[in-house]
Amino acid sequence: MSKNIKSFSGLVYSTDPNFTIDNNEVVEQATLLPEVQKIKIRVDKKHRAGKMVTLIENFIGTNNDKEELGKKLKTACGTGGSVKDGEILIQGDNRDKVLHWLLKNGYKQSKKI
Repeated sequence: MSKNIKSFSGLVYSTDPNFTIDNNEVVEQATLLPEVQKIKIRVDKKHRAGKMVTLIENFIGTNNDKEELGKKLKTACGTGGSVKDGEILIQGDNRDKVLHWLLKNGYKQSKKI
């Protein structure tokens, strides 16, 4: 049975007596106010078996806030979706619904691409 120690990231042995292990943890950015966010909305179907997906990009904030925004947008559009790799994915071409919801909820600098 192998032991998986992910915090050492492949370190086997070091001869340096002053060596310390640096935990390169990513610090989440604080969530910006809605009126400051510059959110871009576009449709994509690359690597999705030809199915259209609405992408919401450039949201700056914590992962929890991004998940919450994704959940609200999925509810507003009446479709499914997910949050992956810093992007919010909404199934189908829902650019107009997403833009309308964002503008109504204070995201004034949002735009459709």
